[in-house]
Amino acid sequence: MESHREPTLADVAQAAGVSLTTVSRVLNNRGYLSQETRERVAEAIAQLNYRPNQIARALHGKSTHSIGLIVPTVALPFFGELTEHVEDFLADHSYRTFVCNSMGKADREREYLDLLVSHRVDGIISSAHNDGLADYSSIHLPMVSVDRDLSPIVPNVRCDNEAGGRLAAEHLLKRGARRPALLTSRTGIHNLREKGYRQVLQQVGIEPVVLTVDFNTPNSERPGLIRERLDLVADDIDAVFATDDLAAAQVMEWAAERDLRIPDDFKVIGFDGTVAMQHALPALTTIQQPIAKLARAAVDLLLNRIASSTTASSDSKQPSEPRKDPQAPSPMPVRLLPGRTA
Repeated sequence: MESHREPTLADVAQAAGVSLTTVSRVLNNRGYLSQETRERVAEAIAQLNYRPNQIARALHGKSTHSIGLIVPTVALPFFGELTEHVEDFLADHSYRTFVCNSMGKADREREYLDLLVSHRVDGIISSAHNDGLADYSSIHLPMVSVDRDLSPIVPNVRCDNEAGGRLAAEHLLKRGARRPALLTSRTGIHNLREKGYRQVLQQVGIEPVVLTVDFNTPNSERPGLIRERLDLVADDIDAVFATDDLAAAQVMEWAAERDLRIPDDFKVIGFDGTVAMQHALPALTTIQQPIAKLARAAVDLLLNRIASSTTASSDSKQPSEPRKDPQAPSPMPVRLLPGRTA
């Protein structure tokens, strides 16, 4: 029976009629070799469909040209669009992307971190939302986060969430809302969109109404919980700023069930402004993040950190004090995407 094993370096050497050392030198572009020899090896590689063992290369100190990307789930429009851009930009630099959906589970995120480290990826981009996960501090790989504070020494690429919160609240008030509520995933000092919303309401003397449905709530339960939260304050609010566009869409459904006319009786504004949501809900007024720019900044920053770690001296044994990474970019501007819901 014919074997279906993967071809090895020895197979390439035999097919090309050269030594293992010669094949290795061709693959690593080392030493003088005639053009004829290079072509014979390249032809053998093509005929055999030989793929270098990336983990073995890593064990010899070589790059695997692979990056790990951890997100909650690509099913959410923001993370789906972010993943698309990150993969595209990395491919432009000949990097493969391992996409890991943590599904909001800390244990799964830990397992993916172990998997990525064991596969010797060159670096990691994380945008998962499991708070207080200490595992990242033990990973000695170049890392960048997107809209997540992992560590003081891991740069966080994000939009200006606080300015976005202010812009959303100001727009609702400008359009006539007098009792706007905030619908968000988690409340607290790390929620900068909430901070911006509260600043605006405080300035005009309006008491904030903050409703929460946890980010990691299963999709099947999320609409029901949003309706429950809104029902509790239905008589006290006339608008909602939802900190993601899917939540804004569910607020619109709730308003329709109550025969509230949007935007006359009730106003809704979202956050993210993904291409998918613009197609699905073109009427939605939202705050748009520069998702492609966030992805490019994260990729460029990670590749710079990989290059720096490769060229940095390994002789320095003294650990440095944790500090803010000097390369961390400033929060990127957001913009109001006008619609017909606010």
